[in-house]
Amino acid sequence: MARKPENTTKVVETTGHEWDGITELDTPMPRWWLWTFYLTIIWGIIYVILYPAWPMIKGATPGLLGYSSRAEVQADIDAVNVENAPLDAKIVSLDLAAIADDAEVGNYAISGGGAVFRTFCIQCHGAGAAGAVGYPNLLDDDWIWGGDIETVYATISHGIRADEDDDTRLSDMPVFGDDYLSEDEIAQAAQFVLSLSGQSTDAALVAEGAVVFEDNCAACHGEQGMGDREVGAPNLADAIWLYGGDLAAVTDTITNSRGGVMPAWSAEGRLTESQLRQVAVYVHELGGGE
Repeated sequence: MARKPENTTKVVETTGHEWDGITELDTPMPRWWLWTFYLTIIWGIIYVILYPAWPMIKGATPGLLGYSSRAEVQADIDAVNVENAPLDAKIVSLDLAAIADDAEVGNYAISGGGAVFRTFCIQCHGAGAAGAVGYPNLLDDDWIWGGDIETVYATISHGIRADEDDDTRLSDMPVFGDDYLSEDEIAQAAQFVLSLSGQSTDAALVAEGAVVFEDNCAACHGEQGMGDREVGAPNLADAIWLYGGDLAAVTDTITNSRGGVMPAWSAEGRLTESQLRQVAVYVHELGGGE
């Protein structure tokens, strides 16, 4: 008689979980998987000993190798700065108006200025420099303080109403709603201002507003509302508005005044002299420079 085969099937314990007659086996993990897992633990322990790893109050643990990714990046930056030092020195020595046309440093200045702009300026003026409400458009010819390259450089260097710089640009529009003008006078002035840029207005209020404007606003903005760059008074007749040109926005401006702030980029070592000149060249070359 043939011998009955011996049953060699290994019995695997279950986890004790059962659902609708189905049990869950407690099958051991494959040895190769376990050893790989153990190796990753060993590798992790070695890594945190050799490299910066655990965050502390003022930094991370340095690791036995003393490696620093920041130091590595700084070394690369220092090497590039040394290589570019002759170009930076020439930019500083040239007249601002001559930088863009110089065969050796012109492209370098515009490229470097673009990098500076994209790092520090696009947060307010936008990636394309078209500005936003409260942040000037640098692509048009409407400049509150002037758009020639010397003036652009001065504005970048010293900022607008920047407390940290004694040479900053300063202009101070009165808060006419603070007991200077009545609500009716503000409404009249707003209608007159809108008429300067050809908008639809109330003719009766415009006539009265002309008197209010002459008495309170013309000293800075001019009799025709053309502005005055010497004192940072905007042109009100060109339909280009920094804070909006509808009736509500103009009324709010007259009532509460406006006063944006731009950092002084020469202060506190924010930008080097070469970088200041580069970004001035870049902004001037955007298309709105005069």
